[in-house]
Amino acid sequence: MGIFGNLFGGNDDNKKEEKVLPWIPLTSLDQLDVIKEKSKTKTQFIYKHSTTCGISRMVMNTVISSYPLTEEEADLYYLDLHSYREVSNETGIRFQVMHESPQLLVIKNGITVAHASHGAINEIDFNKFL
Repeated sequence: MGIFGNLFGGNDDNKKEEKVLPWIPLTSLDQLDVIKEKSKTKTQFIYKHSTTCGISRMVMNTVISSYPLTEEEADLYYLDLHSYREVSNETGIRFQVMHESPQLLVIKNGITVAHASHGAINEIDFNKFL
């Protein structure tokens, strides 16, 4: 790192440790059946993300920083809706929600028990759905 990086806090000593969530990539239609089945014994969350939307990125960063659950408590799926548009469309059909982006779906016992979009995602109490 050059002198400017050191002067302005760019050295490695000042880096925050980034929180990593147990994201499960949602990339196939078959996974929707798995999610529905697994939701009978464990809460399933699906985060639909638009990689081209700044709001989607901001909301995702908030979810990352505030997500309180472990892999044992719930499954957390990440759906890149641009790369997997067919999966995104079918998610809306199977779980009976109108497509929005960003969007968070909460699946229990095979059905959507809650969903939110944009800033309302940050208001979801994940623990409430265990």
